[in-house]
Amino acid sequence: CPCALGLATPTSIMVGTGKGAENGILIKGAESLELAHKLQAIVLDKTGTITQGKPTVTNFLTVNGTANSNELKLLHLAASVERNSEHPLAEAVVQYARSQGVEPTEVREFEAVAGSGVQGYVSDRLVQIGTYRWMSELGINTSQLQQQWDRLEYLGKTVIWIAIDGTVQGIMGISDAVKPSSTGAIRTLQQMGLEVVMLTGDNRRTAEVIASEVGIKRVFAEVRPDQKAAQVESLQAEGKIVAMVGDGINDAPALAQADVGIAIGTGTDVAIAASDLTLISGDLQGIVTAIQLSRATIRN
Repeated sequence: CPCALGLATPTSIMVGTGKGAENGILIKGAESLELAHKLQAIVLDKTGTITQGKPTVTNFLTVNGTANSNELKLLHLAASVERNSEHPLAEAVVQYARSQGVEPTEVREFEAVAGSGVQGYVSDRLVQIGTYRWMSELGINTSQLQQQWDRLEYLGKTVIWIAIDGTVQGIMGISDAVKPSSTGAIRTLQQMGLEVVMLTGDNRRTAEVIASEVGIKRVFAEVRPDQKAAQVESLQAEGKIVAMVGDGINDAPALAQADVGIAIGTGTDVAIAASDLTLISGDLQGIVTAIQLSRATIRN
């Protein structure tokens, strides 16, 4: 009887979205709930999705060693520039400086270079803070702290370089703890037959340490913010139906590009607006629940 089918289908969708809400998953439309059961690959942004998104400075090393009295001056210059940035790593630097009794001051000609770092003038001194790759592009010699950089990356730390007037003066090791639920949720997704991919702007070696910790085999590392959507597109070009999970402003294009965009509810409004599903708690177990809900709904 067509009436039974006409009633059963919207009722199943309604119950599915209601069950999602009960479990902290906001589902925007029936299409995304129906499509989730077909997913073949899940792309997880690292910072704030796999990790807690609360990076903290664990190491601060200068070219002259930690006993150097100029260390606090360098920290002041770095924190002053980073205070103008919205990046989570920048917030970690400012918090670390304040914990050491250092208060940031005004900066002139501040500029954020997407996926690379930040720069600006503090008391007529050019301060540049960013990735190893950016330092190389700027032609800044990094040999003095190369060994320390290697060691911090081997430990899975994100490392930022600090250069003053074109000369490297220090590096910072920043750690962002993995969410307690991430490893279990990733293992369950893999057992459900999904390929789980990690996406990050971090150096490949750092990225692979984190990926290994949570059991992810495929990693897209050193990805600039404007390249995230292209990485999702490359998976779709392999014939896969892809979900993207992210929490930041720069994740929005990738969330929109994916067949199903999943935002972390603890992230930015822009990411949530660009997504099809929102995990209110930020717990990756919500992805497992959403796919199970989709499969149950379609089975009905």
